[in-house]
Amino acid sequence: MTVGDILDLLSACEREVPVRLAVNPFFPMAHRLGGVEEAVDEHGRPVVYIAESKEAEQFGPLPPAVAVALTWQPPTMGPSRRRRGATGPIAGQ
Repeated sequence: MTVGDILDLLSACEREVPVRLAVNPFFPMAHRLGGVEEAVDEHGRPVVYIAESKEAEQFGPLPPAVAVALTWQPPTMGPSRRRRGATGPIAGQ
């Protein structure tokens, strides 16, 4: 993903909405953004880092719908509900 890709995706969002960082697909959590820093990677190529806030504020688990949209988790459905038979003493016993 490039800076242009992120800008394109964010341009469809309301400017006043807070941004959170989703991390760790195996234990998905939401974090507050703290900054953006340009640097170079180990091969001398430019790269941009998006950082977590200095307070390392974690908001808790990522909403399941977000984890599914990121393809970090498969969609799940609740168990099917079927009518169960009565569980009392049988008449006449």
